[in-house]
Amino acid sequence: MSGEIQFCRTGGCTAKLGPGILDHVLKKIPRSQDDHLLVGYDSADDAAVYRLTDELAIVQTLDFFPPMVEDPYIFGQIAAANALSDIYAMGGEVKSALNIVCFPEQMDLNILGRILQGGAEKVQEAGGVLAGGHSIADADVKYGLSVTGTVHPDKIWKNNGARPGDRLILTKPLGVGIITAASRVKEASKKAVDAAVCSMTALNRYAAQAAHGCRIHGCTDVTGFGLLCHLNEMLGGTYGAKINASALPVLPEAASYAEEFLITAAAQRNRNFVGDKVFFEDGVSFAMEELMFDPQTSGGLLFAVDKEDAQMLSGKLKELGMPAGIIGEVTEPSDQKKGCTAGRIHVFA
Repeated sequence: MSGEIQFCRTGGCTAKLGPGILDHVLKKIPRSQDDHLLVGYDSADDAAVYRLTDELAIVQTLDFFPPMVEDPYIFGQIAAANALSDIYAMGGEVKSALNIVCFPEQMDLNILGRILQGGAEKVQEAGGVLAGGHSIADADVKYGLSVTGTVHPDKIWKNNGARPGDRLILTKPLGVGIITAASRVKEASKKAVDAAVCSMTALNRYAAQAAHGCRIHGCTDVTGFGLLCHLNEMLGGTYGAKINASALPVLPEAASYAEEFLITAAAQRNRNFVGDKVFFEDGVSFAMEELMFDPQTSGGLLFAVDKEDAQMLSGKLKELGMPAGIIGEVTEPSDQKKGCTAGRIHVFA
């Protein structure tokens, strides 16, 4: 094999098990009973949080997947940025990371070296230390990180703390899954692929830092379950939400590829899982629907921020060069206008 990793059938976060399958399995696992476990998997949050003292808790996460780009170094960067993101989504700071590697023994080890180099540089950029890892021989390449961070127990950003009136802000554009799908069949332009790579390799560290001075009631990173499934997790069946489709940041050419049905099976699993909770107003195009179900690899942070702080946060993010604006709001469960009931997401053009 050459120095390039060939596109995988389901690389990046499109390789995740569907939300329906995970929901079915996790319901059967007994919950841990420990008062120090502040965040487990009960709320489908981004990482676990365990309190050590009244002022210190550790944040733990792991993430790995097959490659979705041909360059091993860039793949390493993307996989690392994706894993590190879970720490930022909880409001934490990265401290250490361990490599997770699956690699065919017969493959050129220089490829593995480039993957690890890309990952190590992202850990360094995050301010963390790479402390080791684990590898196994496998038929296919997979790479990611186990990451440990810290957070104050009273300053955790849980994914289900949104309140009615909160404004929703997304920090990265949608369309990564669609563009990588188009690229696999040689239908994506260099401009579109380059924009997707730039988005996937960008750390969410800077968006999280900008938000620390704001009243964040809920936060998650938008990854394999797409914007709407992750938003559904944030609402927790308690509140509704209104989304302005025209305000969504979108990668160049992603909408046109969606119109040509260059879409992923993972997006359809997302649609099947949460589609009955989403009301699309007339005027919302098929392409925009797909973009909201599209699985994102190393996607942006989705904030539910107090309405008084929303414009400030949006401005700070734009100063950092992020296409981040207010995309919607959390609604009262009793607001039944146009489908805005509890657990219902209303999308207007």
